[in-house]
Amino acid sequence: MAKSISPNAISTVLSNPSPDSSSDLPDIVVQILDLKQNGNRYMCFVSDGKMKLRAILPSSQFSDVLSGKIQNLGLIRIVDYTLNDIPNKPDKYLIVTKCEAVSPALEMEIKSEPTGITLKPKEDVVVKTEGAAGFVLKPKQDVVSKSAAQIVREQHANSAPARLAMTRRVRPLVSLNPYMGGWTIKVSVTSKGTMRTYKNARGEGCVFNVELTDEDGTQIQATMFNDAARKFFDKFVMGKVYYISKGTLKVANKQFKTVANDYEMTLNENSEVEEVPEEAGFVPETKFSFVPIDQLGPHVNKPDLVDVVGVVKSVSSTMSIRRKSNNESVAKRDITIADESKKTVIVSLWGDLATNIGQELLDIADKSPVVAIKSLKVGDFQGVSLSAISKSLVLIDPEVPEAQKLRSWYDSEGKDTAMAALSSGSIPSNSGNRSVYSDRVTLSHITSNPSLGAEKPAFFSIRGYISFIKADQAMWYRACKTCNKKVTESTGAGYWCESCQKNDEECNLRYIMVVKVTDASGEAFISTFNEEAEKIIGCSADELDSLRSQEGEDSPYQLKLKQATWTPHLLRVSVSQNEYNNEKRQRITARAVVPVDYAVESRNLLENISKMGVSQ
Repeated sequence: MAKSISPNAISTVLSNPSPDSSSDLPDIVVQILDLKQNGNRYMCFVSDGKMKLRAILPSSQFSDVLSGKIQNLGLIRIVDYTLNDIPNKPDKYLIVTKCEAVSPALEMEIKSEPTGITLKPKEDVVVKTEGAAGFVLKPKQDVVSKSAAQIVREQHANSAPARLAMTRRVRPLVSLNPYMGGWTIKVSVTSKGTMRTYKNARGEGCVFNVELTDEDGTQIQATMFNDAARKFFDKFVMGKVYYISKGTLKVANKQFKTVANDYEMTLNENSEVEEVPEEAGFVPETKFSFVPIDQLGPHVNKPDLVDVVGVVKSVSSTMSIRRKSNNESVAKRDITIADESKKTVIVSLWGDLATNIGQELLDIADKSPVVAIKSLKVGDFQGVSLSAISKSLVLIDPEVPEAQKLRSWYDSEGKDTAMAALSSGSIPSNSGNRSVYSDRVTLSHITSNPSLGAEKPAFFSIRGYISFIKADQAMWYRACKTCNKKVTESTGAGYWCESCQKNDEECNLRYIMVVKVTDASGEAFISTFNEEAEKIIGCSADELDSLRSQEGEDSPYQLKLKQATWTPHLLRVSVSQNEYNNEKRQRITARAVVPVDYAVESRNLLENISKMGVSQ
């Protein structure tokens, strides 16, 4: 019997968008068109000769595609499926959850066949006798008498697996959308966050998140609040597999989503979570998107997370840090890493990462291992720094091309190359996410608003003059040449770095000073760090220290400070609130300092004047 597509197969699918296991559907045999790989899925069109439909093949059939059993222009029988809407479009796509190969590739696409042949099960044997019509001979059936109780028991026994099959109709994560109800998914917990508390206008509560992965490698983030959080926090265990149903989906907030999925899931206290015993979790392949160390600047204080790869230059001992939020102590360990950009950056590990992975790195620090770290926050502590979060992943000497390339570079030339720490100067002219020509205000605007920076740092740009630099202030500190953190004089000789856990014969001096800035509206004291201070003073802290040691009536040190005053600068500043002796004070910190470009300033003035004329 010739194999062909089923007539009106696409119409059958469209009229039964979500069949259950008991649906009495005919065989659905369709032709595959335009089969191609898209990421970790195979996409295609399925056709019945009259109509076409977008389709996604299940991962369980990938081996059949690779082996050639399922081919472009070939035929497949669809055994189970789900029909989904394409967001913001009238079209639909078919999620094939189970199918069988029927025929290899045909010579051409089948179009508008008048009569399709549906593949049918084996027919009963028909025996014809001479001169008589054909009769179907059926085997004799034995009649077995059964009691009513036996019949009822058998009916229950037969219906239980059917009901279980219907309850366990598992849908792939890729097929879910906010408009679908009654779904069940089978997923593994690949990341589990900590229980967090919050307080807002509606009261206090708790929340935690998990990242779930199905066998196709698709991931989704699930969030639970209050009663649901308390109910499921202990139930979800990393690496275990669960059936989950009665949850809701909504469009994911792109600013905060942690996985590549357009939707996020919410589970409430009525949601159902059932562990699948003795089944290994679906562990997706870890994929990195590395950011070179010298390109971390644009990510400072942004909500997105970054991945980095670097050679470990130093590992600190474990420190105990007390959280302001709950007054609890947490372990912290800093590691300094470098890459081919010849820049170093400090990565702070917390909790178990600090005590476990951190200790392992400390034990092999002399071998300069390569680490790949996923999901780090980029901050501006002491310039640019990285901090691990609960979902961060640290791999030591991973088998990824970037790590192998870095190892080769470091062994051949990197270990003898001078490295420089990444600082706030690496944040391009968008410090505070904007340039020195945006958010321009006067100093009085900042000083007359004491509440600025109460909730989070506020950023502004100002144009002013350095009017005073106190000569006898502590203008610098002794810093480690590797990590730029403060060092102390050793008992014998040299300088001890607590962060790097090593003693060096020499150290650097780095600026940390306060200057008075004045403009037409008023004045304010502004804190400056090394890179910004060097631009103001015009020399490094080591050079200024050598001038300070020179004596005479016209002290070169005093003269250098005097030359730095009454010079105009453009400053990008952050405004925050610091508490001192139980009193909140406003702290203004320079984040970028650039000389005045009078041509640009003139154009800005002309633009502002023209805007004033239009507004009048």
